[in-house]
Amino acid sequence: MTLDPLLNRRAFLGRGLGLIAVNQLLNAQQEKYQGAISPLNYPQKAKRVIYLYQAGGPSHLETFDDKPKLRAMHGQAMPESFTKGQQIAQLQGKALTCYGPQHEFSTYGKSGQRICNLFPHLGSVADDITVIRSMWSEQINHDTAHMFLNTGSIIAGRPSMGSWLLYGLGADTENLPGFVVMLSAGQGGQMQPISARQWSSGFLPSKFQGVKLNSFGNPVLYLDNPEGIDAKLQRQSIDAINQLDKARYKTTQDQEILTRISQYEMAFKMQTSVPDLVDMSKEPQSVLDAYGAKPGDGSFASNCLLARRLAERGVRFIQLYHRDWDHHSAIKDGIEFKAEETDRPTAALINDLKQRGMLDDTLVVFGGEFGRTPMSQGGDGRDHHIKTFSYMLAGGGIKPGLSYGTSDELGYAAVENPVSIHDFHATMLRVLGIDDKKMTVKYSGLDARLSGVGNQGNVITGLLS
Repeated sequence: MTLDPLLNRRAFLGRGLGLIAVNQLLNAQQEKYQGAISPLNYPQKAKRVIYLYQAGGPSHLETFDDKPKLRAMHGQAMPESFTKGQQIAQLQGKALTCYGPQHEFSTYGKSGQRICNLFPHLGSVADDITVIRSMWSEQINHDTAHMFLNTGSIIAGRPSMGSWLLYGLGADTENLPGFVVMLSAGQGGQMQPISARQWSSGFLPSKFQGVKLNSFGNPVLYLDNPEGIDAKLQRQSIDAINQLDKARYKTTQDQEILTRISQYEMAFKMQTSVPDLVDMSKEPQSVLDAYGAKPGDGSFASNCLLARRLAERGVRFIQLYHRDWDHHSAIKDGIEFKAEETDRPTAALINDLKQRGMLDDTLVVFGGEFGRTPMSQGGDGRDHHIKTFSYMLAGGGIKPGLSYGTSDELGYAAVENPVSIHDFHATMLRVLGIDDKKMTVKYSGLDARLSGVGNQGNVITGLLS
């Protein structure tokens, strides 16, 4: 008698009585995933996240953190008391000179938010937003800083924020991925690549990874059926493939086969849902004008409008990467370009969500992987900086019109209510109804979670409405 080489103990038990449990599991895979945290640990304030990720390290000193003292000390030596023994990127061992804010700030709204004059549209929604001026990170180089912000770790192979959220909360749509990523570029030349591992599911099943939609051309490659193949034949093909995969799963118990089945089903549904998603013909011209969007141009503005449409359709985590904030030189002009690209659409997104009654349960995040130094680099630029930087939040259980935390008088380090990356993750999960300490997965024998092990991540209750 010849035995199937794949007939191990687990596969053997899968035959007979165990076959019933397998069939139940396979049937469950065809239903909408409900999430690992059920019921939720806390009342849910936010149902979804739109993360406007400004890649490259936006300068807090030309966006949200006005420093009159630094402006007054422009061109003078940076006091050694601030920098001695501190980690500096490319300025290590060089003379450190104060570099004042390159644009003026104004006070906006009843809340009195201080925002750079280059961002008047954000100023117009000042009472709807919260600005954190005391964020800090542990990673000073782009790639590891991106990974740390996205996964809570610098170790490759960890799940990203969106993957953790989809795992914990489950999907809220059956026709689109629960985690979508889009990229856009700007007018400058600092276009560092954004690695796909930033939206990886890591050690979680791959069905939780982000799906990247193209900003130009077809949002998803091979969306149309091949010539001579209609929807009925496509359905029959997928059914046949899934039957083979189910038979394979009964033998091997490989969880990734279940992912493959669900992904085939999702791809089939996306052939209908994605064309409807990107069809802007029903959007009023007033909405397109508010965003400054020209559908199909691949801009941050058009992606912001698509983000709202994705949110309406139940996508759980939407992450827009907008590159070219790495201003080692010519920061005055560079920030002008970035403001022109991001100010109007970000404010339009907040207003649009508010008018549709969606801002209350949508968390909007605007920020990058770190900030920039209050010292000059190359005469007219700023180096990477991790001791303090600014983030903007809106909606989804966050207090509106709040200025939270402060940096020192020169914008070098967070001094009041510092917020770490782990704190940010814990707070984000809280408004989504999740206790970050309870969303834990065993990996290589150790507990792993988005907000770090031990007591690294703490919810910032002062931010919560």
